[in-house]
This record gives sequence, C-alpha cells and structure tokens, in this order.
Amino acid sequence: MSGDRVWLTGASSGIGACLVDMLVEQGSEVICFSRRPAATDSAAVKSIAVDLTDPEATRQAFEEAAASVPANRLVHNAGVIRERPLPEVTQEDMDALARLHMGAAVAMVQASLDCMREAGWGRIVLMSSRAVVGLAKRTAYASTKAGMLGLARTWALELAPQKVTANVILPGPIAQTEMFDDVVPPGSERAGKLASSIPIGRLGRPADVARAALFFLDRGNGFVTGQTLYVCGGTSVGSLTL
Repeated sequence: MSGDRVWLTGASSGIGACLVDMLVEQGSEVICFSRRPAATDSAAVKSIAVDLTDPEATRQAFEEAAASVPANRLVHNAGVIRERPLPEVTQEDMDALARLHMGAAVAMVQASLDCMREAGWGRIVLMSSRAVVGLAKRTAYASTKAGMLGLARTWALELAPQKVTANVILPGPIAQTEMFDDVVPPGSERAGKLASSIPIGRLGRPADVARAALFFLDRGNGFVTGQTLYVCGGTSVGSLTL
C-alpha cells in the first residue's frame, strides 16, 4: 500500500491543503506533518503534529511514521518566509529556515529510504520558490529554498538506481496562501498591480501548484528526475516586484 500513500508537510492550508484534497480524490492516503492538523475530516488523512524547525522532533516524527505508515511518495511543502531587509537578517533566521526547508527534507527522505528500496520505486517532490532567482527582503528564505535544488539534483543521481525520482517545484506569487496573503493582502491595490505585472495576467492559485506536484508524484513519470519546474505565470523569465 505504500505506493497509495503520500507523506506531505505543510498540509494545513494553501497549496498543501489543496494537494491533500486532490490526492484523496485520486484514492491516496495522506500522512500530514505540520504544527496544525490538515484542514479535512477525511478518513484517508492522518495528521502528525510536529515542529519541523526542531531537528530531533522532526527526525522522531518521520521515523515513527516510517514504522507505522511508511510511504514512498513524499512532498516537502512546508515553508516560512521571514521577510527582512538584509541589515535585519539574523543568524536565527538563517538557521531556522535551513532546518525547515532543507533539514526536514533530509530527515523525511532518510526515514523513507527503506520503503522506497522495498517498493522498487519512489517519488520525492520539494517545494521551493520562484524567489530563488532573486527577490528583495528574502535573504533567509531565498537562500534556503535555493538549497532545495541542490538536494533534489543530488538525490536524483544517488537514488536513480532504486528508481526513485527527485524534483523541485518553484511557485511564483500564489494567492489564497497564508504566506502570500500576509505580504500582499487579498483585494489590495498592491495585489492588483502585481497581478497585472505577471505575464499570464493573474495571480497563481494553490491548484496550479498542486497539479504540478501530482505530475511528479505519478508512478508513470519515472523518467523525469533532477528537474526544476517553475509554476509562476512567467515571472521567472521577467521581473517581479512585490
């Protein structure tokens, strides 16, 4: 049953919550790791409370899940921005986001390696950000999200013999998510200006990103690995000012 089960971090809102709904609709069981429970009462969804910035708690949560509800399809979606201009960035910002964006990803995959080997295949999806190509006031966020690209490309090579793929999604400005709405209030003049500046002519939606994750998670897509997919309305080939 491991192939019908997905581990997902950051499932309580936004992109993660949307992906949960899509996976359940497909018939998958979803194990969610986040501080808050998943926003659903589906019997196919189990929530495991964990602070993913705490390395020991994170390792323990994944190892316990590997013993009881193993999975060979993983999505590390959890993220925090911590918007600050460079003079205000702290070492704690850098450390916390490195633990969340990269450390939790490592712990998640390590806990699932045996399951992937036994299944003979696996899927790893890391949720990075369009900000990796540059965005003001995102020192800690952009740098640690960029680190996820290195993780996926390395794992794509190391895990290819086990038929495990590793890919990265880089969302652009996605409305209806807590992180975006905290920075750009819904319905504000700023949101309108931003939408009009995007080549595709609108803000992204959680479903835009969730559909990309479904593609990478599909067992039939075993020849796509080590790749980065921008789901950004074209902002990665233009300029963006929030």
